[in-house]
Formats: sequence, C-alpha cells, structure tokens
Amino acid sequence: MSIEVKVPVLGESVSEATVGQWLKQPGEAVAVDEPIASLETDKVAVEVPSPVAGIMGAHIAAEGDTVAVGALLGLIETSGVAAAAPAAKAAAPAPAAVADDAAALSPAVRRAVLEHGIDPATVKGTGKDGRLTKEDVLAAAVAKQAAPAPVVAAAAPAPAPVAAPVGGRREERVKMTRLRQTIAKRLKSAQETAAMLTTFNDVDMSAVMEARAKYKDVFEKKHGVKLGLMSFFAKASVLALKDIPAVNAQMQGDEIVYFDYVDISVAVSAPNGLVVPVVRDVDKMSFAGIEKAIAEYGKKARDGSLTMADMAGGTFTISNGGVFGGLMSTPIINPPQSAVLGLHRIEDRPVVRDGQIVVRPMMYIALSYDHRIIDGREAVTALKTIKEAIEDPTRLLIDM
Repeated sequence: MSIEVKVPVLGESVSEATVGQWLKQPGEAVAVDEPIASLETDKVAVEVPSPVAGIMGAHIAAEGDTVAVGALLGLIETSGVAAAAPAAKAAAPAPAAVADDAAALSPAVRRAVLEHGIDPATVKGTGKDGRLTKEDVLAAAVAKQAAPAPVVAAAAPAPAPVAAPVGGRREERVKMTRLRQTIAKRLKSAQETAAMLTTFNDVDMSAVMEARAKYKDVFEKKHGVKLGLMSFFAKASVLALKDIPAVNAQMQGDEIVYFDYVDISVAVSAPNGLVVPVVRDVDKMSFAGIEKAIAEYGKKARDGSLTMADMAGGTFTISNGGVFGGLMSTPIINPPQSAVLGLHRIEDRPVVRDGQIVVRPMMYIALSYDHRIIDGREAVTALKTIKEAIEDPTRLLIDM
C-alpha cells in the first residue's frame, strides 16, 4: 500500500517551499516520524517526517523543486516492510557511527555530508555531546582533498599524467538557498523603502564588565546560564524604547502602530544564513530569562530546529557584529521594524576622564532607523539612553 507524503503547513503567510534535500532514498527503510526530506522556506529549514513505518517509495518532487503546501512530495510503501526489515538491520551502521547517523544530523550537516562525500562515522564531532557540525564536515572535506591519492598497481603502464597548471584557479557555482534569496530581497527592500539613517555613539563598558566579572559565577550557578552582554543591552533598549515610543513603532500603510510591549529580534548566525528569532515581552523579563531565551535560540539555530513561530513578529532588533570582530557597521533595518541596534567589539582605547587620559574598554554602538517615523532627535536620544544605562547599570534597576 502506498501512503502519500504531502508538504505540511509551513506557517502563517508561507505558502510554498523548496525541496532542499531528500534524507531517504527509494528502497530505504523508514520509521514512523523519521525525517525523510528537508524543505527550505523563506525563513527556516523544515523537516518532513514519515507518517508511517515502511519503505521509501518514489520521490515525486525533486531536490530544488518549488512545492506548495499540500502538494505531493513522495510515497511510503507499507507492504513488504517485514521482509525488508532484516536487510535494513544488516545494513545498520557500526556502533561507532550510530551517534552520527542521518537522523541525528541537522539538515545543514546532512547537506554538507552529501555534497562532499564524507562518511560521518569517520569525523569527530565538536558540537554538543559530540555531534557533528557543518564546520566539522567542511574541515574533513578539505583534509580529504589534501590527502594523497592511494597508489593502485596497474597491469600495464599508464599514460603519463598531464601536469596541472601551477597556481590553477577554480570556480564553483552554488545555487542560492531559498533562505539566502529571501534575506537578499528583504534587506534590499529595506534600503529601497525606508528612509534609512544611522547614528553612532561609543560606550564605556567598564561597569558592565566589572559586574559580569563579579557576579558571573554566582549567576551561572543559580540560573544555569552565563551572564552575557546581550541581557544588559536588551534591558537598556527597553528603557530607550519606553522613553521614545517611535523607535518601537512600525509603519503600516498610512498609519503608525505603537506597541506597549517590547519583542526583540536577536540576529543569530545559522548554517544557512542570518536568522532573527524573537525574544518576546523583554520588558517583563529578568536578566536570567533573557539570557536563557537567547541561549536556547542560539542552540536551535545551530541545530536547524528554529520554527516559523520563533521568528514571527518583533518590534526591535539587536545585532551583535562584535562577536565576529566588527569595529563599526551600519546595520540594516529588519522590516517592518523601524530601528536596529548594532553592537561591536570591545577594545581598550584612550579616553579623557576628569581631565586625565585613561584606558577604558570601549564599544561603538550604532542605531539605524527609518527617518519616515523616527526623527533624528529621537534616534540620538534613544541611543544616548542606551549608552547611559550601560555605563551606569544601576539605571536598569531603578528604571532610569
């Protein structure tokens, strides 16, 4: 009996996806709820589970095809499952490879494994609990290319090899993923639609760094999560957005919508590109709650398990380019939001304090904003509020 596998509901306002990868090939045994295909939507990769146990049948849609919600993807054959079970059992991976079988790998890692012809059982994972990451697979692929080819004895003399050109150059064409295409369109649209402007300031990070050094161990022991910079900047942003409501507003048609809550989109680097999951009701959260939410989203981004619901909405964005060493940038607004805060690396710089030149850990911060909604005075005031709260964290406790 053939069971149809169709494209599942992908999320609000998402009507189609691209078949990124088939995780099961025709003839392979499939367990119930085992992922058989990975779909790429505008925002996330979605795994399609098998509705029944059986044998993978025909692939109706090919990798790279665009499919609508409800469209037929493939077939699962349920007849003859018992006969196929011994063969599937005999072909099971050795115990050393079980931890990295196809079902345990994220979509990005599976794609890299197939593209580069790497056996995951031969690669040591550096991720959590020894799981493979995309970087592990790429490193193995580089090592594989650099390894000398095995010597095979020939029955007859082989023709002399043609010498490869010294310093030869290569080109590789890779089709953009649906996520990358969407990122490109949205960011370009933001530039073309919004009257975008960026204002800058610098922040003395001494007080925050001292607080973290003093309380990090106690904080982690009590809450089970590290005390990072993002919770400080999220709290400081809440103060600014409450004082300057326009920075937390959005333009919808000929109306401006003001929100009495703060949902902060946190830019996270994922294997397939930049994603922005949303930490909701930040204005009501503790430092620990913010750090836990961000840590969980970071893990889901690396594992490829973010959902559409995780990234829906958001009234303001914080993007931390400092983790990659960026000194200064002009971040692009995440539409339909009206502002984004850019953080950068901390470095010791000479500054003047009380008439004396001293060395302090400084960070440049940037606020890009839609000038159609936010006036320059409001943008500068909001950024100054964030600066003052970070330089004097007591303000975060007394709502100043």
